[in-house]
Amino acid sequence: MPRRKRFGEILVDAKVLDEVTLSKALEKQRASDMRLGEVLEEMGIISDRDVVLILARQFNCKTVSNISKHPFTEEVLSLVDCDIAIEKGIFPLKTEGKSLYLAITNPLDLETLDNVSFQTGMRVVPFLTTPHEVQDAIRKHYIKASEIKPAEELTVMVVDDQELWRASFQTSLKKEGLRSVLFGNGAGALKAVLKEKPHLILVDTAMPGMTGTEFFRILQSNKETRDIPVIALSAKASPEEESRLLDQGFFDFVAKPANVVRLMARVKRALKITCGAARP
Repeated sequence: MPRRKRFGEILVDAKVLDEVTLSKALEKQRASDMRLGEVLEEMGIISDRDVVLILARQFNCKTVSNISKHPFTEEVLSLVDCDIAIEKGIFPLKTEGKSLYLAITNPLDLETLDNVSFQTGMRVVPFLTTPHEVQDAIRKHYIKASEIKPAEELTVMVVDDQELWRASFQTSLKKEGLRSVLFGNGAGALKAVLKEKPHLILVDTAMPGMTGTEFFRILQSNKETRDIPVIALSAKASPEEESRLLDQGFFDFVAKPANVVRLMARVKRALKITCGAARP
């Protein structure tokens, strides 16, 4: 069986970019958790829709767009768990007999397609689309998110499995005039990120189940959540741990047990840099 060409090779063959540009994009990709198509989009070379069309030709797959504008029954939505839809970048479109039409963002993720087929007992028919399309559809049809909050209402999300720490952080944030939303695990917080649209996230890196680093990786792989600053909270108070987490892309690092004064200073600094919010 001939080797399937890589996405970058396809773009070069199609003369969308040259070898030099591809090398620069691949170097940038290695330093992040982004897909190559997202890197090229950020570089202004191609759009996310271009990526979909190119991949569709490669994999002989149909495409779909404007998902969020269409109605979907609860029966169809129930075929795919919301958390899985967020994590894997998929969205159920409709059923036809024993077939499930599924919007996907990664045609190489055959494992997810197999899992959905196994769980539903249906044959999965994939339709390629952009991550932005899927996230808009999830926000509207699964989460039913409200409109964006007023700009002056700054929200900080705290994701920590220890209730004592969550309560302590909430009290401190309230004193600073900040709204807080609390979660004891990463899976629940992922769904809420799209609804709450927090301006900053504090996450414990060593939670059971989905760890804070796994939670952060998923946020980084999603165009809708990639730019939210995330402060890592870690019980490993060492220079090596701090360096490792900052290299992964976390906005800042605070060792636990956290000094509240220091933590609030880091929170205000992050909001000032990313939101231009001045706090006393």
